[in-house]
Amino acid sequence: MINGVRNFLSGVGMLGRGFGLVTRTPRLLLLGALPALLTSVLLLGAIAALVYYSGDLAALVTPFADDWAAPLRALVRVAAGVAVVALALTVSMLSFTGIALAIGGPFYEAIAERVEDDLGGVPESEEASWWRSFSVGLGETALLVLIAVLVAIPLFLIGLIPVVGSVLALVLGVLVNGWLLGLEMTAVPFGRRGRTLGERHRCLRRNRMRAWGFALATYLLLLVPFAALLVMPAALAGGTLVAHRALTEDEGATTTGG
Repeated sequence: MINGVRNFLSGVGMLGRGFGLVTRTPRLLLLGALPALLTSVLLLGAIAALVYYSGDLAALVTPFADDWAAPLRALVRVAAGVAVVALALTVSMLSFTGIALAIGGPFYEAIAERVEDDLGGVPESEEASWWRSFSVGLGETALLVLIAVLVAIPLFLIGLIPVVGSVLALVLGVLVNGWLLGLEMTAVPFGRRGRTLGERHRCLRRNRMRAWGFALATYLLLLVPFAALLVMPAALAGGTLVAHRALTEDEGATTTGG
């Protein structure tokens, strides 16, 4: 239990170290902010429109409540509206990070390389073309968004439970989507070693509390409007630290086991 809390806080601290790195190196901050800015402009408009029409969407997905008493109908549709917006935020956040990482591949590669050079470098790191990184990144993002949507279906149903449902669905959504975000934010350091998404998931799962600490802190900060311009480069640096530690511990365990 104590080790779990310590590792969780260590993960949060690695995001903090990422902030320290990029704020001390304005060039890295600028490199990481540019793709985030472009992606933010594209997605914020879509989210604003969805929030504006959330009442209509809530009515559309709850036709069974049309003949209910007004107070109960209003309660269920408020819950449905919250669930719809939560699903949209989930999809947009995962899409945001995936698209930003794909667009800014060379920029985020430079941040990861800088962090790992300070940690001793990556022997025989793989150099992929921008187009290959872009296509692989979008493919992984599409898969993670699909997983998020599939998970969101039972969460949506939970959210329809009056009073407690919305809160429970929100908490579970943060936990699940925080993990998916952590997988995205560690993609570059794992990719430099030729590791697949499945290998990334298994490695982080073996170091889950540290990964949780980093991922949840990043997820919550990305909910702050416009914070992504600073959070994205910092999270990429922090995610590189998390990945480096997880990979090092895995290699150490393999060596000891061998």
